[in-house]
Amino acid sequence: MFEIYREAGYGRAYRVVYFTELEEKNKEQEINRAMAGEHVFDGFLLDLKKETGKARVAEILTRLNAGEALGSEEIAAQLEGFLA
Repeated sequence: MFEIYREAGYGRAYRVVYFTELEEKNKEQEINRAMAGEHVFDGFLLDLKKETGKARVAEILTRLNAGEALGSEEIAAQLEGFLA
């Protein structure tokens, strides 16, 4: 499972957290950071296409951080074929 969110506070950058990949040492901090931010999109990546899906998520983050407005429907369309 992953979540795309926008940071709370000064930077307001878009980020992603992959909850299933968190380690114990950073788990609580990353979850708290995501929960404090503004929810944008969440979902599950297909295991067989996970790496390609993560690359697509990175492209989406680049677009969002460049100022492009993408709604949840458009993000879902960009991730079509990668979501479980």
